[in-house]
Amino acid sequence: MTSNIKEQAYFHQNAQGVFVGNDPARGPWSAHHCHAGPVSGLVVRAAETEVGPEKMLTRLTIDLLRPLPLAGLRVAAETTRHTKTLATTRVTVHDLDDTLCAAATTMHMVRKDLGAVPNVEIPAPCLNDVVDGPFPIGEMRHDLPGFAHHSEIAYPKGGNQGAGPKTVWMRTPPLLEGEKPSPIQALCPLADCGNGISWNAPTREMGFMNTDLTVQIHREPVSDWLASESISHWQPSGIGMSQSVLYDSKGPVGTALQTLVLFPPV
Repeated sequence: MTSNIKEQAYFHQNAQGVFVGNDPARGPWSAHHCHAGPVSGLVVRAAETEVGPEKMLTRLTIDLLRPLPLAGLRVAAETTRHTKTLATTRVTVHDLDDTLCAAATTMHMVRKDLGAVPNVEIPAPCLNDVVDGPFPIGEMRHDLPGFAHHSEIAYPKGGNQGAGPKTVWMRTPPLLEGEKPSPIQALCPLADCGNGISWNAPTREMGFMNTDLTVQIHREPVSDWLASESISHWQPSGIGMSQSVLYDSKGPVGTALQTLVLFPPV
């Protein structure tokens, strides 16, 4: 795999604590709005900071209520439950006008050392037998650099690169300037790509925007390259869903679900 990634973080934080989007955070639908994956990373960052490292984030559910402006976002987390075994948080994302753009909940489970436990060992897609390829969504609805231009992409050799279910390996930029993301923060940009990976028709024929994201995680990723094995279901009602199994180089780490709204081009 060749490296063409531009190492610019998704966000920088200004003196007022506002997260301002850099080019890599720009989504495909509008030049002025963020891709929800990096914003989900900010939500996880806030929740992990609130709970602390003794518990691992195991579930993120985020409702995307309004577009997420690149111009600035404020993220706040509060603990809603905290016991020896688990913790839960509520996280909000507001724009500069204090409009609520996204609301999320998270669950965190205490870390234990149980030694060897019975498990179903499922290998990851082979990272040593891949080919470089384009970002899964070929078209964008603006001509500015964005999320797609700042992600490294690889496909299993001989794998599908067109419409329908597919597997994609991805390596993405850091979340925040001057800071190394946690493993789960780094997973979020890929986790929100299921609909873009497994589209059933190109965007010139049908739009497919997700209204939420739920990520269930059973193991923290250990590699920079992460994979998503994704399928999308589109219905004549205009409602869809994407399902993804998420991998690092050692095997599966979790799953991601998105509810989709389908919109024909105007």
